[in-house]
Amino acid sequence: MSASIPFDVDDAATAVALGSGDLAVLGTPKVVALMEEAAVTAIGAELASQETSVGVMVSVDHVAAVKVGDRVVATARVTEVAGNTIHFGVTVERGDVVVATGRHTRVLVDRRRFLDRLG
Repeated sequence: MSASIPFDVDDAATAVALGSGDLAVLGTPKVVALMEEAAVTAIGAELASQETSVGVMVSVDHVAAVKVGDRVVATARVTEVAGNTIHFGVTVERGDVVVATGRHTRVLVDRRRFLDRLG
């Protein structure tokens, strides 16, 4: 299972806007969010209506800068399923340039029980 999410970098996605730096380039928090969005999309069609997934681990190497106006594509691929835990390999690319790579883990949960535990 895999999914890819295209994104046109805008001012709201910059390190300056997200508080993660002082340059107007794609911020790492947005890179992580795109990776998670791709992972959620990759498994979404396989989940029962009462199920959802929650992110429990993200490890990212953000290796290239991207300017406002450029398009990136975040891709998540399932690499392992162990019970209710799903592991992904994730990338963000700008054309043929690798912007970020990493790993992401999500756990399947029952929506209602998860929210009920929050009190």
